[in-house]
Amino acid sequence: MSEPPTVPVRRGRLLRVAAAVVVLLSVATYVAVQYATGGRTAPRCKVVSADGDGASYEFTPEQAVNAATIAAVGTSRGMPERAVAIALATALQESGLRNLDHGDRDSLGLFQQRPSAGWGTTKQIMDPVYASGRFYEHLAQVPGYARLPLTVAAQRVQRSGYPEAYAKHEPDATLLAASLTGRAEASLTCEGRPSGPDAERAGDPARVRDALVRDFGKQVRPTADASAGSVRVPVPDAGDPAGAGQRRRGWELAQWAVAGSSALRIEQVTYAGRRWTAGDDGGTWRTVPTDGSAGASAAAADTAAEVRIVTAR
Repeated sequence: MSEPPTVPVRRGRLLRVAAAVVVLLSVATYVAVQYATGGRTAPRCKVVSADGDGASYEFTPEQAVNAATIAAVGTSRGMPERAVAIALATALQESGLRNLDHGDRDSLGLFQQRPSAGWGTTKQIMDPVYASGRFYEHLAQVPGYARLPLTVAAQRVQRSGYPEAYAKHEPDATLLAASLTGRAEASLTCEGRPSGPDAERAGDPARVRDALVRDFGKQVRPTADASAGSVRVPVPDAGDPAGAGQRRRGWELAQWAVAGSSALRIEQVTYAGRRWTAGDDGGTWRTVPTDGSAGASAAAADTAAEVRIVTAR
């Protein structure tokens, strides 16, 4: 009789041992992460429909910051909500709302724009404000873009090899655009809880002020008070009798701040009698008390003419 095949048996045992080691390492890594984060998942943001239809979209703080920048650049250029929705759907498809430093051939950034195709230098394209501005420049040149199907308008700008891919992002992009342009009030919430080495870092009002000017341009005139850890953002009167334009602009600024709360260490945003506060419950917009209880005096100043942002201290 021949001897048993010992070599294959040993090899099989080694593979099983190696697989067991990989599983153990994965479990150990998971336990370590849970211990370091207190068992909490990555901080999340959520936008809900203002139409009462139950529609919602959840995304990460990184995506929220980029979406808010795209919206801010659009409205600061006078682009309508539909244009912002087209831009957001495009970025969702091209990069998942992440500022990627790689892509097909030399494609980069939120919109996967290519330096070799004349979109700008690598450094420029990796700047979300610049990249968003360039997208809107091209979109504005598309005749009747606001009346076109979203995927057609996006394709006229992007010249993608997958022209129908943008359509699947339209529902989420529409929700985001309604919130980040201020039409859907108090519709965006974030936990506002930073993770990693920045978890205990204090916020910087000057940094928040600079980020506002970077995204919205010199149309906004925020003032930072380091001693109070706060930023006040005046909301200009839009000139309409009912004040709807001013209120919409105010909610755009307020929800921009919530979107950037993890990155900028923002703990509280107050506007038009509503207040968002960072927390593990996902952050919610609540009515500010005005009956003489705690916070009532601060609420008196929080009219539709000002957004107040408070950073972590």
